[in-house]
Amino acid sequence: LRASPHILHADALETDWQEVLPAGECDYILGNPPFVGAKFQSDLQRSQIRRIANLGGTGGTLDYVASWFIQAGEYSKAGKAKIGFVATNSITQGEQVAQLWPILFQRCRLEISFAHSTFEWGSDARGKAHVHVVIVGLTRREDEPKIKRIFTYPDIKGAPVEGGVSKLSPYLIDATNLGDPHLVVSEASLPQNGLKQIRIGSKPIDGGFLIFTPDERDEFLKIEPLAEQFMRPYIGSFELINGKVRHILALQNATPFELGLMPKVIERLAEVKQFRLKSTSVSTRALASTPHQYHVNVMPERPYLAIPEVSSERREYLPLAYLEPPTIPSNLTRILLDAELWLFGILTSRMHMTWLRTVGGKLKSDYRYTIGVVYNTFPMPTLLPKDKIKLEALAQRVLDARAAYPDSTLADLYDQLTMPLILRKAHKALDTAVEKLYRQVPFADDRARAEFLLAQYEAMTAPLLVVAQEKPRRTRKS
Repeated sequence: LRASPHILHADALETDWQEVLPAGECDYILGNPPFVGAKFQSDLQRSQIRRIANLGGTGGTLDYVASWFIQAGEYSKAGKAKIGFVATNSITQGEQVAQLWPILFQRCRLEISFAHSTFEWGSDARGKAHVHVVIVGLTRREDEPKIKRIFTYPDIKGAPVEGGVSKLSPYLIDATNLGDPHLVVSEASLPQNGLKQIRIGSKPIDGGFLIFTPDERDEFLKIEPLAEQFMRPYIGSFELINGKVRHILALQNATPFELGLMPKVIERLAEVKQFRLKSTSVSTRALASTPHQYHVNVMPERPYLAIPEVSSERREYLPLAYLEPPTIPSNLTRILLDAELWLFGILTSRMHMTWLRTVGGKLKSDYRYTIGVVYNTFPMPTLLPKDKIKLEALAQRVLDARAAYPDSTLADLYDQLTMPLILRKAHKALDTAVEKLYRQVPFADDRARAEFLLAQYEAMTAPLLVVAQEKPRRTRKS
């Protein structure tokens, strides 16, 4: 760098790259742009990504690094430059894929020329990993190579394995079998697969004044014993997986007379009101007038299936569980009422887990289960009554294997090092049965499963795309 006479120290997103170097004279654009997530961007950064992406509305949820991809794509379109960026793997999974990649493919007319799938990147002397990253190479469509190099990481901390494919999906897997190699999984407001709707649990937005640890609950009831009838177990992702429990005051149906008999509860409600009034959110401030109501009130009156929103990347399976009233699920769980055992079997299978890994987003490196991108879009196999009966029996074997270890949490049971053999065998039998519902030939690995499921998703949504083209107003309304 010291030998170069052409270094410009400036904000790359506020600079006209053509003035630095005319696009026709540039051969390569290489870099490691900043990885600032949507929720952590400054006002300036948020305004930059919204201006550059030009998605309209709220501007999307793109990582800051996406700005450089789009800026470089627009610059390359005016010249011949090839692009190679290190990026957070958020741009190849979750809701960001459907926001970013159509811009690169359609507006910028780029194609993926090579890629490194997710690996851990250590940047200090001890090799300590700070982020999970990908490396993506892009080129103009007219310069697209016939074979794309793809480097995959069986161990994300280890060395890559190189392969070659004719088409690469934005999920960085082989897109050869797709009718549209640019296919992205878009968030859907309703299930596209015929499944029942799921929803998030209760979201109090209370500043923590209605929520209690076990010790806090006991201390509070010593001075406010009448509140015991309104105390309910409160379970989120962490509690579900780790066998913990918190409690929450559920005062939605408490009468004014009952509330008046509990001065300490009234004090808590006053704190909730003040907390909401101080919010920068207009909708949250509006809730201040009803502090005894949550922002989202979900209090199931019959058993339900709870799906943790966040789960460790170290787990081979998503640790779902059935819960019962009076337990209230938090907004960090997704719940499904009257979930049959066969559906539990599908959702806890390796096929569904592969879909989550492929199209779901991440919270740091942990899996993030979203309704619109993961559940509503999951390609379901065709199920006959006999298939459901078989799945129910195999799913029950999984639950029975768990029950054999009553002192173990889901975290214990699904840890790669401590998972009991009986539970692993039960899951393997279930996996085999689920996969045979899709095809008789076994899948070689998860990449093969992901490639197959993307093709199934393409087939499942193709009729919807036709409707969207013919009747756009009706489709948007629905």
